[in-house]
Amino acid sequence: MTPTLRVMLLIDADNVSADVIEQAVQRTMDDYGAIHVRRAYCNAEMAVNRQALFKRLSVRPMVNLSAGKNSTDIALAVDAIDLVIAERPDVVVLVSSDSDFAPLVVRLREKGCRVCGIGQQGKTGEETIGVYDAFMDLAHHGVKPAARTAPAKKAAAKSAPAKTSRARSSAAASAPAAAVAPAPAAKKAATKTAARKTTRAAKPAQQPLAKPQISEAAEFILQAVPALRSGNDVPLNDVAQALRAAGLLGKHGSSLKLFDKLTAEFAVLQHPDRIRWTGAFAP
Repeated sequence: MTPTLRVMLLIDADNVSADVIEQAVQRTMDDYGAIHVRRAYCNAEMAVNRQALFKRLSVRPMVNLSAGKNSTDIALAVDAIDLVIAERPDVVVLVSSDSDFAPLVVRLREKGCRVCGIGQQGKTGEETIGVYDAFMDLAHHGVKPAARTAPAKKAAAKSAPAKTSRARSSAAASAPAAAVAPAPAAKKAATKTAARKTTRAAKPAQQPLAKPQISEAAEFILQAVPALRSGNDVPLNDVAQALRAAGLLGKHGSSLKLFDKLTAEFAVLQHPDRIRWTGAFAP
């Protein structure tokens, strides 16, 4: 009988969605059959918001009282080294799309571990994927805007027959009165009613479209990379070079981290990496 590998799962819960965390636990269980250490590193607010998820997945939350931008990442890295020395796992699975963990991956491998990564699709750069022994990108199955508009269309479709039924009932109710009235008067009343309906139908139903609102940060990026204004995909490397030339991105700064903060206006696409300004299609 093949002995079960000792597996350690460390999650950067500030970096990936709850949906991706749940998928990561399931995929790791499917691959190895057991997870001996399950820990999620996050700030206090995130721990409260996801406490039901952590309880259901038997994941131990490691709450970090944030003292800086990368303090949670550092807490995970320090804990990972301690756990590898004490627990001697065969496999370490890091759930994060952050490229800052590259030195940790190398050090864990030197300790004799196989180091695998799981990231969130759309947030992971090519430089991150190449560091691990194996890497898996998981899509976040969130609710899309189109799915929210579907019920409205369905409700409109249901209301249409109801309006037709009411119109027929109204016509049926007025039929006896029309039969009693003289024929010329009935025709004249019908003509006036039709004219009023035609006038109401001629009025425009739609309001003029509002211009898309562009944030100040997005406007600086669009000025530095005018090709994005068309809404077409622009290679990530070209965008990064233009941002560095404009002084909007440091020499060693990550363009992916920059666009992670502007997900409402920019989409990060992969294979190959490229950026799209979604505001070009906003109403």
